[in-house]
Amino acid sequence: MTVTPEREKALLDSVPTGLLIDGEWRDASSGKTLDVHDPATGKVLVSIQDANSEDAMAALDAADRAQKSWALTAPRERAEILRRGFELIQERAEDFALLMTLEMGKPLAEARGEVAYGNEFLRWFSEETVRHYGRYFTSPEGKNKMLVQHKPVGPSLLITPWNFPLAMATRKVGPAIAAGCTMVLKPAKLTPLTSLLFAQVMQEAGLPKGVLNVVAGSSASAISGPLMKDRRLRKVSFTGSTPVGVRLMKDAAENVLRTSMELGGNAPFIVFEDADLDAAVEGAMAAKLRNMGEACTAANRFLVHESVADEFTKKFAAAMEKLKPVRGTEPDSTLGPIVDEGAREDIHALVTEAVGAGAEVVTGGDKVPGDGYFYQPTVLKVENDCPILGQEIFGPVAPVTTFATEEEAIDLANSTEYGLASYLYTRDYNRMFRVSEQIEFGLVGFNAGVISNASAPFGGVKQSGLGREGGAEGIEEYTTVQYIGIADPYAAKRD
Repeated sequence: MTVTPEREKALLDSVPTGLLIDGEWRDASSGKTLDVHDPATGKVLVSIQDANSEDAMAALDAADRAQKSWALTAPRERAEILRRGFELIQERAEDFALLMTLEMGKPLAEARGEVAYGNEFLRWFSEETVRHYGRYFTSPEGKNKMLVQHKPVGPSLLITPWNFPLAMATRKVGPAIAAGCTMVLKPAKLTPLTSLLFAQVMQEAGLPKGVLNVVAGSSASAISGPLMKDRRLRKVSFTGSTPVGVRLMKDAAENVLRTSMELGGNAPFIVFEDADLDAAVEGAMAAKLRNMGEACTAANRFLVHESVADEFTKKFAAAMEKLKPVRGTEPDSTLGPIVDEGAREDIHALVTEAVGAGAEVVTGGDKVPGDGYFYQPTVLKVENDCPILGQEIFGPVAPVTTFATEEEAIDLANSTEYGLASYLYTRDYNRMFRVSEQIEFGLVGFNAGVISNASAPFGGVKQSGLGREGGAEGIEEYTTVQYIGIADPYAAKRD
């Protein structure tokens, strides 16, 4: 499908550009606007309202006012709103896909995949809403009946990153709605348009005013800072870098806020000597190049058994060389741009440093000349002590190193402060269990390069964060547990 300039303009004209506060779209109190750019061209797509601290507090005021009544809504009512949101996004799937391609850069085919993936969080949590059970039982000594119930934690601050504009919003908003929490959503300044369109759709789905408030702005701290200090806020969920997550957790400690943190990653992709190499290369392409490598789950280090390393690297490089780095709206696009020039420069600096440390460039290794922020698909051969292996690359660069034994592979995989995603390729199921037991990662892909799913718990260990999103665990992050001890009228008879 060819995307015309007229189609792009019509879509951009339909997207709200204001702040959503208490059910109304309004201008920022600062009177300022924020430009949103197309990373494939560097040109301004549209300007939106630039929220400040005053707007953030107005959003929290609205969330606080709505919390009591929203918490008392029937689970089925909340479930039906989520389901209607799911259906509306399905109807407008092409709009959401194109919008993400325009503001974030990913190829249109991949953006469609994110719409399908991200929308599943609304459907999943619409189903979980009415199945969030408590417990009722007799105490072990038989004196009391014990009632355990789950209650919404309260107004929540949701801070989303730029790399998955829809999925990161639905992954947080979905369970918050399901649990009965009101929200202030702060989308990334690089990709706010998808969140604004999503909020508009949730209004159409029947979400009451004040339940979801959206404030986008150029200064993240101007929005999050005053909110984190306000005792009415009871929860913060953040996806982004580990240093920012650490600062937020320090702020959250002041008010003992419930926190969920999905932070940085340094995912190992382990290829054992018995692996199906063609399948491993296919998995490597999926794990490395989803979102141009701009994902916390992206394979960051390729650890390949020395007996198959040359063959794997050759096939991997050949597959990378087939990619077409052009604007995501073009029919033949298979690799979009890096999100901005600063991020591209960071990637190139890592490659340059690696080459200076002795890395061999198998393919790629440089910026793509011309408009936009494209980077060549790159494969490097590196030694185990190469500095790039300790960095989250966040781009289409794949350093390949070798190991000799299973124990060495496990040690190399664990030699990082991060622990989000990991991947291993082997035909040996016993090895899969052995290695999974020993590697320190929240997610393990076994002969699979893409494993994220709305029905599965997503999250990491160590410096990759805490808490889980998705799965049965996702709604728990937005609830508190209350226990009621009830005198048992039959206790005397038991005596």
